[in-house]
Amino acid sequence: MRTRTTTATTGLVTAIAALLALAGCTAAGDSSRPAASSSAAAVPAQSGGGSGFEGPRPQDQNLLAWTGDPNDAGHVTAQSPAGVGGRVTLVRIVLREQITWSNVWLGLAGIDPNAQLANCYLGVYDAKGTLVAATPDISPQLMTDAIAKPFALGKPFTAAPGTYFIALLLNGTWATNGLTLKSTGAGISVNAGLTPPNLRYSTLLTGQTSLPPTVNLAEQSTSTINTGWASQWYAIS
Repeated sequence: MRTRTTTATTGLVTAIAALLALAGCTAAGDSSRPAASSSAAAVPAQSGGGSGFEGPRPQDQNLLAWTGDPNDAGHVTAQSPAGVGGRVTLVRIVLREQITWSNVWLGLAGIDPNAQLANCYLGVYDAKGTLVAATPDISPQLMTDAIAKPFALGKPFTAAPGTYFIALLLNGTWATNGLTLKSTGAGISVNAGLTPPNLRYSTLLTGQTSLPPTVNLAEQSTSTINTGWASQWYAIS
């Protein structure tokens, strides 16, 4: 009997030792896992998207918005006084955040030193056709410096996100290929998929010597736009 008890006790001790050894291995394995996780956490997470090159933005050039990258504004639009004089030309621009709008930038490609200009304005209409801001007469500035340059609004205004229309009114006489504006080469495709009152480029009215306080956007026309007076480049600051 004593021999059997000793044998059983020895077997029990052996089993317990084996269990303890196994538990020690498991504990050691568990303790190594947090270290591995910590190491993995040190590796920067891969972006889910949107981290690649997204192209130029207005803010890259100290602007708030634009109708397109000025690097692409290489084409020139030119029209005779009979073609655009007294007409309100509208260019749609969509703002996706609130800004303080102080200037309209225009790409002036060429000037006519012999032009006789008067009652020329830039302005901004909201989506309802209400004039919310306008420049003083810009005629003198259209006679100098054929570059992209800002035209100050009479009073800056807070522009909420939404659709606006930059308005240009020209009056006077000039050489058709003298006074020219920067634009894309889009031509008559500029309004693809659009109808009034949401045309991207359009004209309204005739015989205007100032920007009217309201316009009916449902009357937008493409007849002059389709003759080559299209896709003028503008920006906002």
